[in-house]
Amino acid sequence: MAHSNAVNKPTHAPENYIEFSTGENFSELFESYVKSGEKSEGSVISGIIVAIENDEIVVIDVGLKSEGRVPLKEFAQNGKVPELRVGDEVEVYLEKLENRNGEAIISREKALREESWTRLERACAKGEHVDGVIFGRVKGGFTVDIDGAVAFLPGSQVDIRPVRDITPLMGISQPFLILKMDRKRGNIVVSRRAILEESRVEARNELLGKISEGQILDGVVKNITDYGAFIDMGGIDGLLHVTDISWRRINHPSEVLHIGQSIKVMVTKFDQETKRISLGIKQLEKNPWEGVASKYAVGQRFKGTVTNITDYGAFIELEKGIEGLVHVSEMSWTKKNTHPSKIISSSQQVEVIVLDIDPVKHRISLGMKQCEENPWAQFAAKHPVGSVLEGSIRNITDFGLFIGLEGDIDGLVHHSDVSWTETGETVMKNYKKGDTVKAKVLAIDPEKERISLGIKQLTDNVAGGVLDNINKGDVVTCVVTSIAESGIEVKINDAIISFIKKSDLSRDRQEQRPDRFAVGDRIDAKVTNVDKASHKVTVSVKALEADEQKRAIEEYGSADSGASLGDILGAALSDASEGKSKKKGKKAE
Repeated sequence: MAHSNAVNKPTHAPENYIEFSTGENFSELFESYVKSGEKSEGSVISGIIVAIENDEIVVIDVGLKSEGRVPLKEFAQNGKVPELRVGDEVEVYLEKLENRNGEAIISREKALREESWTRLERACAKGEHVDGVIFGRVKGGFTVDIDGAVAFLPGSQVDIRPVRDITPLMGISQPFLILKMDRKRGNIVVSRRAILEESRVEARNELLGKISEGQILDGVVKNITDYGAFIDMGGIDGLLHVTDISWRRINHPSEVLHIGQSIKVMVTKFDQETKRISLGIKQLEKNPWEGVASKYAVGQRFKGTVTNITDYGAFIELEKGIEGLVHVSEMSWTKKNTHPSKIISSSQQVEVIVLDIDPVKHRISLGMKQCEENPWAQFAAKHPVGSVLEGSIRNITDFGLFIGLEGDIDGLVHHSDVSWTETGETVMKNYKKGDTVKAKVLAIDPEKERISLGIKQLTDNVAGGVLDNINKGDVVTCVVTSIAESGIEVKINDAIISFIKKSDLSRDRQEQRPDRFAVGDRIDAKVTNVDKASHKVTVSVKALEADEQKRAIEEYGSADSGASLGDILGAALSDASEGKSKKKGKKAE
């Protein structure tokens, strides 16, 4: 019977029990043992704690040639190290079977990471929430410990709204949703915002099912714009328009509200189709405009405070929540085209009169100048029509002279009322700003704030007698006094000034040139209009030429004669020439 070196296998031997003979190499048998136990590098294996050295190093027997050593801090989770005892079974990551010293290289940290990655991959695939702790800041976001694995939380994924201080969210366990995982690169991206949005949708649907107009809700100011503020009511936003913040006038919502402020609001309108909600704060208070029409009757005087100044006027607060507008045109009798800020200042106490009121639209029109006497009415009482006064020229325009009068008002001398004998355009060149002149009051209209003055009315009308002898259709001899691009100015009978427009200088377009005339030339023209009220006479050379042509046709030709217009005019001119020669001959005799 042959002798065998094999050891009899025990009846209850473990699965990885290996039979070997005393003649076999131990290292080869050990390698075979390791392989049979699947203790390969890059895998997670179990081990037993055999010692804890200096509260720093944990010695672990993982069934290899020698124990592995792991720093105690690798067992820490969420910053805390669990209590470990000799004999505890733990899982570690086998990085290398042995190093130069024959020791196994193991890691508890990597084991936890591998376990976490496996669980996280399952959660990511199913869209499940995972718990984690925000423990640090990095560029663009924060780091999160999720069951031993470090994930990245972008700043935009922290909350639904921007978070100024994340400190209260750090160090506490809270749910996250995994957005992206890359095991090869070791990247995990998570979101806290996605969790909040899920809750927000649920809360929104619940709130929309209960909301109704007139309901009072608690909210937080989420955003502020020029036209109002958006209020977060726990999963749903509503618009608080600037006009619904207060009964008094508000220029910008930021005057009353700030982001993050908790307020109570009333649902003023809810659109079931669009799910839009309109909110109001002022509706929670009593409407101060109730009964305002009887309290602020038209024509009554009140004192108020300037609350706001604009380009078109100023708002005056009569009482809390009640404001009226003083238009810039109702601020001063005399300060025209002046910005309201040059007349009054903010917070100033002013006296006003109610001009108009609309309780429905919550509008009151006020006047400041009505609290003072109308300076035009004062002037009319002191200087009736026909009075003669003196003042300095404040302004010169194309249509006349503005004369400064007492009471800081102006009177107008129209250019037609400057001279009897010269046109306004010509005579106004004799005046300059600041000159002191005398004038007669021609008319006063206090309501339209107008005073008409005249300078020529201080002297007798020289042209009056001449005008009585001139009638429409007369032919008059004029003397050219000035020449302009638009026509020529002429004097009739050394008394009446008239202006012949360029188009009235001739029937022939080529002869309608004002520059063909010279000052002092005498020309004949036909009177086309006489206005004795304004002492104006309108004359035209063109009209005279038309009459002469018509008369020539009547005397020397007809439409049936066949004579040309040149023949007719030639004959007329020839007769006219002969007539003049005969007259000269008789004078010679």
